[in-house]
Amino acid sequence: MTAPRIALWANLAVVVLGGLFLHPSCRGGGPEEKPTPLLQTSPSALEPSMEVTGRIVFQSDLDGDDDIYVLQGREVIKLTDNSWDDRYPRWSPDGQKIAYVANPKGNFDVFIREDRGGRMTPLTNSPEDEVDVAWAPDGKGIACSVEVKKILGKERSIWLIDIATGKRSRLIPGFSGPHQLPDLSPQLPQVVFTGKTGRGWDVFLFDLEDQVIREMTRGGESCRPRFSPDGERIAYVSHEADGKGDIWIMEADGGSPRRLTVRDDAYDYFPSWSPDGTRIVFCSNLKDKYADKGEWGLYVIDLQNGLVTLLFDSPGRDVFPDWR
Repeated sequence: MTAPRIALWANLAVVVLGGLFLHPSCRGGGPEEKPTPLLQTSPSALEPSMEVTGRIVFQSDLDGDDDIYVLQGREVIKLTDNSWDDRYPRWSPDGQKIAYVANPKGNFDVFIREDRGGRMTPLTNSPEDEVDVAWAPDGKGIACSVEVKKILGKERSIWLIDIATGKRSRLIPGFSGPHQLPDLSPQLPQVVFTGKTGRGWDVFLFDLEDQVIREMTRGGESCRPRFSPDGERIAYVSHEADGKGDIWIMEADGGSPRRLTVRDDAYDYFPSWSPDGTRIVFCSNLKDKYADKGEWGLYVIDLQNGLVTLLFDSPGRDVFPDWR
């Protein structure tokens, strides 16, 4: 990334359009949690089916509530262990930290922790729910969806939080409808996200340099976009083929959309690219598209041959993977 583009991300992170500062008492560390390997009492349930190259962080309710786990090699490591829910984990660009959301006080706030253990550090302390985190490519900011209660329900919008100051700013001020699930390009000052129009949910791209919003899909049946590691492709979920959900990819300019998973009996969701861009890990189940229902497992698809392999399927819901 060029110096001007890095500066652009840094400037965005400190612009405040009605945001929050964390009180000094909220900036300290939370409880310390040591990562531990799971007991291998049931290898078929608690080991990945193949050796993982790199590390895949994910969320599971294997022990009754949602915690953060990592697949590494042939091992499953539990990173958080507490009485509340820890969700939506994402690796930092350097792979040394994990951002996620948790609700120790009731509503969901954004936290950061070191990969190898240590304390959970709160980044937000607000009455709203913050979910769906994503790192800025320079590692200095975190985007998230902020859920605000309305008279007739709830609505989400995307904000960028400066890690050093706790300030937050509206990341996509020109989008008037509900929008969520951001992902920031590793190469260009661009954000892909899921936005709602009169047709339903679609994938959009926002260019932070020219402030233009582009509609990448049409039809109201697409969501959850993720940039490839080189920023040249976008993985996303579409219902258009089977009415349930498949993993698709397209070029970063919206061209050449292609269906990857051809599994008409399954709901395929939550794609994340392998570090070399040759495979995608995703989640699937046979019963329900919502992550808080059904028996979700982790699968991997090879982009060259289309082969789908079951990677990990515990007795819990294994969802929201992020691969580094």
